[in-house]
Amino acid sequence: MLYQLEGSQAIAKAVVLCRPGVVCAYPITPQTHIVEGIGELIRSGDLSEGEFINVESEMAALSVAIGSQATGVRSYTATSSQGLLYMMEAVYNASGMELPIVMTLGNRTIGAPINIWNDHSDAMAARDAGWIMLFAETNQEALDLHIQAFKIAEKMLCPTMICVDGFILTHAYERVDIPFQEEVDEFLPPYVPNIYMDERNPIAVGAMVSPEYFMEVRYLAHRKQTDALEIISLVSDEFKRQFSRDSGGLLRKYHTDNAKTVVIAMGSVSGTIKDVVDELNASGEMFGVVSLVSYRPFPSAALRMVLKNVAKVIVVEKAFALGIGGFLSQEVELALKDIDVRVISVVAGIGGRSITRNLLKECFLKRTHEQITFLGLKEDIAAEKYTSLKLHYLGGMI
Repeated sequence: MLYQLEGSQAIAKAVVLCRPGVVCAYPITPQTHIVEGIGELIRSGDLSEGEFINVESEMAALSVAIGSQATGVRSYTATSSQGLLYMMEAVYNASGMELPIVMTLGNRTIGAPINIWNDHSDAMAARDAGWIMLFAETNQEALDLHIQAFKIAEKMLCPTMICVDGFILTHAYERVDIPFQEEVDEFLPPYVPNIYMDERNPIAVGAMVSPEYFMEVRYLAHRKQTDALEIISLVSDEFKRQFSRDSGGLLRKYHTDNAKTVVIAMGSVSGTIKDVVDELNASGEMFGVVSLVSYRPFPSAALRMVLKNVAKVIVVEKAFALGIGGFLSQEVELALKDIDVRVISVVAGIGGRSITRNLLKECFLKRTHEQITFLGLKEDIAAEKYTSLKLHYLGGMI
């Protein structure tokens, strides 16, 4: 059924349709509207068998989810930015214990200085924590990915994080198609845990592992991630068959068949990039777009297939590693190491900086690029501040 909804409300409805037994969260902008919406739906009886647990912190939120999931109850939580950092110990614990928790991450930059706007620095802080990480381009895809995420997580026994751009999606009103409860029930049956805590059959959960076996534990976690590539694709295909909507999967291609330059991005910025590419191609250029949905596991083989005949790849990324460069571009380079193609990193939208069509168009049309470009950087301010800093930390040596 079609609704005009705020992204957070659409996500809340999707989560409730998946019938979690426990929802636990602590409010933090821009995630707050999601869990508020879920709380209202539980109170109104839309999820009569679900329990909303108020907790005192983000660390407590994921810890409660770990406890409930370990007892065999489908569990959900959500967070953003510093909230993710606060629960980071539990983030690693959830994956290490093979607990299929689903969590929404309303992407927001990490301070200091404090900033509540969108980029992907919070997601990048968790990229090696052993979670499946899926990025939504639109609110419709955000809704669809949450329904798929519970199935993926429970098949793989691996927690799954849906990354949704803060404010750009969470607070934006769009038309979304929300399925009926019986449709979701058919796609996502009741959760039947494989192993769970039961006083009648005691087991140890999260026990210490010595050096004799710890490498094997981490190796198996790695293999699980690589195996998840196939499961993510299969679940997306099943979703398409049942709901007649192509959503999710590993990546989305746009005008890539004859493209000489392909732009790669994650999240909502892909929509703006597609508009720019349409404009450029109308004037005779040959651009395409790849929107990555699955960041973890990283779809290296699928990416190579799309980019095998491309001359140049421009990676637009909303986070970067200080002192080295873009996270995403480095992983794209690694995936394409046996293909003769130049990879350009364009860092954009940091701390919510606007990513305009004009800036993107100018950047894409450049014939020569620096290895890393900071889109929209106020170079005069940066240069002045850099000069004063350099004088300070090098003292009399310059």
